[in-house]
Amino acid sequence: MKYLLTFIFFIVSQNLFSQTTFIGQDSSRRPIITAVPFLLISPDSRGSAMGETGVATSADANSVHWNNAKLAFIEKKYGFSLSYVPWLGKIVDDMSISYLSGFYKIDKIQVISLDMKYFDLGEIQLTDNQGMSLGIENPKELSTAFTYSRKLTNNLSLGGTTRYIWSNLSGSISNYSDSKSGSSFSVDLGLYYNKEITLLNRTSELSFGSHFSNIGGKITYGSSKNLDFIPINLRFGSALKTFIDQYNSITIALDFNKLLVPTPPIYEKDNLGNYVMDPLTNKPKILKGKNPNRSVLSGMFSSFSDAPNGFLEELKEFTISSGFEYWYREMFALRGGYFFENNDKGGRKFLTFGAGLKYNNLGLDFSYISTIDQNHPLAETMRFSIALLFNDAESSSIDD
Repeated sequence: MKYLLTFIFFIVSQNLFSQTTFIGQDSSRRPIITAVPFLLISPDSRGSAMGETGVATSADANSVHWNNAKLAFIEKKYGFSLSYVPWLGKIVDDMSISYLSGFYKIDKIQVISLDMKYFDLGEIQLTDNQGMSLGIENPKELSTAFTYSRKLTNNLSLGGTTRYIWSNLSGSISNYSDSKSGSSFSVDLGLYYNKEITLLNRTSELSFGSHFSNIGGKITYGSSKNLDFIPINLRFGSALKTFIDQYNSITIALDFNKLLVPTPPIYEKDNLGNYVMDPLTNKPKILKGKNPNRSVLSGMFSSFSDAPNGFLEELKEFTISSGFEYWYREMFALRGGYFFENNDKGGRKFLTFGAGLKYNNLGLDFSYISTIDQNHPLAETMRFSIALLFNDAESSSIDD
């Protein structure tokens, strides 16, 4: 018996939240859907408050999600961070994401990190193909990662991450059905460049970053014939931090993201709206685009040229994140930003706000999402983060 888990993917997939038409009803709207989309959800308050930017901003305890290479530039000796996100509060009241990360600076050029991300989907009513209740289950997803980051020069660093991914969408039902929990391994690769410059007679820091995340094998929840891509993602961008005076600084950041997985093709339909089947493969016949059932490497490299409507559609698959951060005495921060996704690829658009406070070794951060559509599932999403950062006993900071 095959259990109806598709609706769970619709719930957890960020790329489908704002769709007003389902896939197949409108050939121009083809959001890219992957398994385990929780890997892309921003776990911490700082980056999410800045419009979902972070690939080139200054390093912090949550850098691995945004760009693991940034960790090599972190100033503290070691530290920990815990974040909590009540997820989709406009729809459910028991779904949440928890994120725990920690780092240790080996020396002036090397840093290691461990992190864990836990997605609790809350209680979900499962049904079979006939609509009969299978009971209430509590699906969960988890990822754990180890990161090594190293400075190559005084201005350039490189980072690498290995990650284990586990996903159980069917709860205990998987013990006696053909629907099982899925797992996969992935790697992240990051590059970060930071250089001090003078801008308008003020000391500034200009940074660039790029980050490939979740490069890994497909995942299955049952038959090995049904394999789904995990959200392999490319993030790149820049940030500029300017010190207005000895007490005040401001950072502006701009990030771009693109999923490196196949774009859904346009399938041929008959006059009645039914899919035309290919007699050789017994699968729907592709009218425009490429077969999405490709290998991981083929899917990655062809993701820049497989959109059915060509280059213009490829451009629509980039999301744009912009944000700013203001610090007073490196003690109090105000943040804001804007996130944009094309309507045909998901249509997420929202403003972000947040604040941060540092006192000695303690850091507290908060963020809030304000969507254009007040009925949007992401509306009023809040994130809370707490960090403890320490220097060693020999110095107040560890720099080059």
